[in-house]
Amino acid sequence: MAAIVWLVAGILLAAAEMLTGDLTLLMLGVAALGTAGVSAVADTTLVVDAIVFGVLTLLLFLGVRPLLRRRFGTPPPTPTNVDALQGKSATVLEEVAAHSGQVKLGGEVWTARPMDESEVYEPGTKVYVMRIEGATAVVWKGP
Repeated sequence: MAAIVWLVAGILLAAAEMLTGDLTLLMLGVAALGTAGVSAVADTTLVVDAIVFGVLTLLLFLGVRPLLRRRFGTPPPTPTNVDALQGKSATVLEEVAAHSGQVKLGGEVWTARPMDESEVYEPGTKVYVMRIEGATAVVWKGP
């Protein structure tokens, strides 16, 4: 009878893993399934089942889970849209000053202003996008 309880618990925990994706419930589910197998074969007591479950859980959390997380973990997010433009180089099309200017950035023309408002960049100058503020690229020539 105890083997059936462990079996059901293992299946439910493994199924619940689909909601979290953290591999925690999966490890507990596999440990419960392993305990169900040991309990069915050896007809063990509840105390022995609990010890088997604890040992299997410990082994899975320390041995298997780190390997699975490295293999199937989510990669760092890739910047998109304006977040991907930071650090890119641009070419000045119209003089970039405190209140006016245009740059060509990734094949598109952007309104631009210098990061240091006292600077002025002439057409043809290569600049770098420091950040995007609304529809304006804040640029810097660099050292």
